[in-house]
Amino acid sequence: MAFPKLAPTIIFFFFISSSINAITAPRTRSQLNVIKQFVTLQNKARATLRLPPLVWDAGLARYADMYSRQRRQDCLLKHSNGPYGENIFWGSGDRWTPAQAAMAWVAEQRWYNYGLNSCGGGRECGHYTQIVWKKTKRIGCARVTCFGGRGVFMSCNYFPPGNYIGEKPY
Repeated sequence: MAFPKLAPTIIFFFFISSSINAITAPRTRSQLNVIKQFVTLQNKARATLRLPPLVWDAGLARYADMYSRQRRQDCLLKHSNGPYGENIFWGSGDRWTPAQAAMAWVAEQRWYNYGLNSCGGGRECGHYTQIVWKKTKRIGCARVTCFGGRGVFMSCNYFPPGNYIGEKPY
């Protein structure tokens, strides 16, 4: 799909509004805020590459919630190894927001070298490449506060998954 050359703020607004409008089930204002925090920065990263926005998927969100609740006991930064692409985040304390998790993942862009299709300086960039994986269309995420004051665990799942060895994300 070709996009007209518009000011970045207009493109940004288009991608955010289209991803939020894709939410079909009734949600509370608080739930919509959490969804917006997870999706906004990730879709902004996709918009800079002229990729279509990720659309919120309630099934992926249920999966992310189920797995995040399992991590409440130990708060380990451990992947579910499920059938979806997945980004996970852990932060100590209880004030971490979905926007901060998304920002951490998107910030890995600085380490990604498209020409070499690799991460530079021994740094991680797989969270970023999952976000901008061209074939990925849907996203669902969850946030939990871990028991015993161990922090916050967040997970986003993506479908179709990305990060296939030897393939470029876009």
